[in-house]
Amino acid sequence: MFQVRFHGRGGQGVVTAAELLASAAFREDRYAQAFPSFGSERMGAPVMSFCRIDDKPIRTREPVSEPDALLIQDPTLLHQAGIFEGLRPDGYVLVNSARGAGDLGLASFVAEHGKERLLVVPATQLALTHLGRPLPGAPMLGGFAALTQTEGPVSLGALLAAITERFTGKVAAGNADAARAAFDFVTDELKGVAQHA
Repeated sequence: MFQVRFHGRGGQGVVTAAELLASAAFREDRYAQAFPSFGSERMGAPVMSFCRIDDKPIRTREPVSEPDALLIQDPTLLHQAGIFEGLRPDGYVLVNSARGAGDLGLASFVAEHGKERLLVVPATQLALTHLGRPLPGAPMLGGFAALTQTEGPVSLGALLAAITERFTGKVAAGNADAARAAFDFVTDELKGVAQHA
């Protein structure tokens, strides 16, 4: 089973991102579940959502406590207590920011886990460029598909299909373009990491 925990703020599409990831997994004939965890339900409040993907039916329903991947849609949450809690030793972290991991105070994490396990993608900027709105969910998913290509929880093609099924017209096209751009960005980052290894 591959488990993902999303961290963001109300209004950033954290819940929608988890649902899109589950929908993409369904498209690849896998089992999936997605659900949110709300504290105070207001715009800007911290929000978590979860997604599980497996090749067999998923029986568990509790929140993801030992994620294989963390998708952090708001970098201001990075230093909240417990955000990395339970992350598997070989887990992935994708952070939405235009700043580097060192600038975000994550140099020690990178040193311990490796540059190929924690990457930063400017998801909000990509969303603004392609969608015209600061909604980082789709580009975060595109980056996630690139980051986890070797384990392959979902492909970029399945994500794009889920996006165009969920949205219509310019919103679908903008989200799909932003996801593709993030996929390419993270793929290029991983190539750079491999060259310097």
